[in-house]
Amino acid sequence: MKALLLYPKFPQSFWSYDRFMEIAGLKAVLPPLGILTVASLLPQEWEIRFRDRNVTLETEADWDWCDLVILSAMLVQKPDFHALIQKAVRLGKKVAVGGPYPTSVPQDALDSGANYLILDEGELTIPQFLEALNQGKTAGVFRSIDKPDVTLSPIPRFDLLQRDAYFAMAMQFSRGCPFNCEFCDIISLYGRKPRTKEPAQALTELQTLYDLGWRGTVFIVDDNFIGNQRNVKRFLRELIPWMQQHDYPFTFITEASVNLAEDNELLELMHEAGFYAVFLGIETPDQDSLEVTRKHQNTRNPLVEACRKINEAGMLIYAGFILGFDGERTGAGERIQAFVEETNIPQPMLGILQALPNTALWNRLQQEQRLVDGIGITEIGDTNTLMNFIPSRPIAEIAKEYVEAFWTMYEPKKYLRRSFEQCLSIGSLEGRKQTMQFPLGKGLRLVAQVLWHQGIRRPEIRRQFWQQLWTILQKKPQVLNMYLGLCAAGEHFWEYRVLSRERITEQLGYDPLEVSVLPQPEAAMLAQSRF
Repeated sequence: MKALLLYPKFPQSFWSYDRFMEIAGLKAVLPPLGILTVASLLPQEWEIRFRDRNVTLETEADWDWCDLVILSAMLVQKPDFHALIQKAVRLGKKVAVGGPYPTSVPQDALDSGANYLILDEGELTIPQFLEALNQGKTAGVFRSIDKPDVTLSPIPRFDLLQRDAYFAMAMQFSRGCPFNCEFCDIISLYGRKPRTKEPAQALTELQTLYDLGWRGTVFIVDDNFIGNQRNVKRFLRELIPWMQQHDYPFTFITEASVNLAEDNELLELMHEAGFYAVFLGIETPDQDSLEVTRKHQNTRNPLVEACRKINEAGMLIYAGFILGFDGERTGAGERIQAFVEETNIPQPMLGILQALPNTALWNRLQQEQRLVDGIGITEIGDTNTLMNFIPSRPIAEIAKEYVEAFWTMYEPKKYLRRSFEQCLSIGSLEGRKQTMQFPLGKGLRLVAQVLWHQGIRRPEIRRQFWQQLWTILQKKPQVLNMYLGLCAAGEHFWEYRVLSRERITEQLGYDPLEVSVLPQPEAAMLAQSRF
């Protein structure tokens, strides 16, 4: 069997870092770990070609060569995902699809013409698919309510990657999350009992990346790295000597719940292992909204203090925030801005709440008949898509607060100041060379581009940039790479703030920053007319 594995394109989004990638001479932030794992689960005698379309496009020769096309996609990749299915159908190729998007909305893939739907987790459903092929079946939907033992999961096919095109490599230690946030689809996809790999298994994956020549950032892509704290500590205790023996070839970033700040031992282990950053799902500083969305882990201790403690343990904070929770009070966007300024989080990911399929939020809104027909899941996927349900306060008000907050937080001077202050707040730097690593060639290019764009080309921030850079060099040279990386990312966000505003304006039919507060009936009519 000749299988062409394709990973669809991402649209320009908060996470695409388009301008940063251009400046650094890269193509994509992360490789697609899921489809690389699928490649490892396929029979060894199969011939495989892999193309991440965010890095390099497949050729017509690839299409002519293959017997089978395999796709994996997330919701945000929907347009290219369906275009690829339809092209395969036109060319008479069999199509197998999987990943979070078809798992959540399988009918969409069937409607586009996919032959095989390999849903849920591949360790259990790919064997079903292979058995169906052996039996000569030309179509099928393969599912499993069981969760696989990830200690048996194979090493992803990192060798298929054009590795120098990515900012970071990816690995997974666990699946699932113990919490029960109403809006999150992780627990519906992977369950509430976190399943972890064995430490030796995870180290073998890192050794594979090391042997392939990778040096730099590794993103541990768990949705909650600390979901199983006992097992993650076991892994970290073995990772630390491995890193020492290999002269610290990697720096790590991951996602974790805010209760990370409650565990001093875990913070210390992550620091010693080389973690330089963590993404936190803060969502909102409003305690009542956190209770409504069942984000109880964020209410146990003051969030500002949790951020300070994580910074002091040596880690930069990225964080997600959401507008549009039920019962949310007017001014939520301003309160998020105030929190971001107080904590100096450089890159707050602000989004408007969406109801994802099969989540508790989706089910509740469906029962309350508040899901909006005509938008549903098909338009979900980016942080600046208006809501797919009727919120408890006017959509026009939420949209205005979103645009105001995003526009203000990513004003260049404010962004650079937060980046600077966050870097200065990073503690526990004794013995560290750099908190963040770049491959030498890419790093030199990035530095040169940042110096040109912000040190020379942009007069509005030129003085601020040089003053802050000089202070970093004098006071905390260990965070120099981190600071320059944040500066380079600013080029992306300064473009994206304009795009984000344009997208909301297109959906509303007016620019929320150029009108005064609308009368309630008019606001509701204008904001909801697109539905």
